Amino acid sequence: MNNVVKHSSSLKSKNGQHIVRIRDVEVGAKRIVIMAGPCTVEDRENLLMTAISVREAGALVLRGGAYKTRTSPRSFQGLGETALRLLAEAREQSGLPIVTEITDHTDLPLIAKYADMLQIGSRNMQNTVLLKAVGRCRLPVLLKRGFSNTIDEWLSAADYILDGGNDQVVLCERGIRTFETSTRFSLDILSVPVVKRKSRLPIIVDPSHAAGNRDLVIAVSRAAIAAGADGLLVEVNCNPYEAKVDGKQTITTEQFSDLMRQLKAIACSVKREL
Repeated sequence: MNNVVKHSSSLKSKNGQHIVRIRDVEVGAKRIVIMAGPCTVEDRENLLMTAISVREAGALVLRGGAYKTRTSPRSFQGLGETALRLLAEAREQSGLPIVTEITDHTDLPLIAKYADMLQIGSRNMQNTVLLKAVGRCRLPVLLKRGFSNTIDEWLSAADYILDGGNDQVVLCERGIRTFETSTRFSLDILSVPVVKRKSRLPIIVDPSHAAGNRDLVIAVSRAAIAAGADGLLVEVNCNPYEAKVDGKQTITTEQFSDLMRQLKAIACSVKREL
């Protein structure tokens, strides 16, 4: 006997897919939303240059980490509130709303002062205390899939946020851990149409963490949009070669501009806009 899980996100809205709003940006509408920027905010000049560059190329949201959950405690953990202040400045100069990761529920009041969207990272997908906290918040939430979790477990994590009263949730597929070692993770491209069938929530794809190699990011991004993703979360940096976090999987601003040009034709082919 199969156990069928009924998720809070499973009921379709009257007009089809649910729309999540990040200020004036709508995720889940006809226009594909590209979120781009450095994995982690490291310095003011780099962030501002990157923000202006991705906006000019067509990005609609600026991403940047202030608090980072790292595998090693000796790795760079982010600049904290200093990074949040820099992100707010970048928003003023670029006009792009910002999405940044929250790793601890006690940081919510501080981060909510600066952020336009909260990101729940892969390692925290089943941190129920954190999920409940952002469920009580009214900022939109980007929920990444845990790298060892099924789609139903991922949707159940979203239920914690939805049941708290916050229906502004975007799902993010970022690759899962398999036996394959030629890439950082294995991108489950089928999760895009499966989620579209099981849930009303919009879904975007993080090609950077799946690939782990900047030379693969553009190809993976094309596949994600062709599969029906509502957007991408791409790591972009005007100087990724000196980045302290995930530089090998971060594309340059020039590569990002090329990617955006390529995605326009694919978006048209799936009856979407970029």
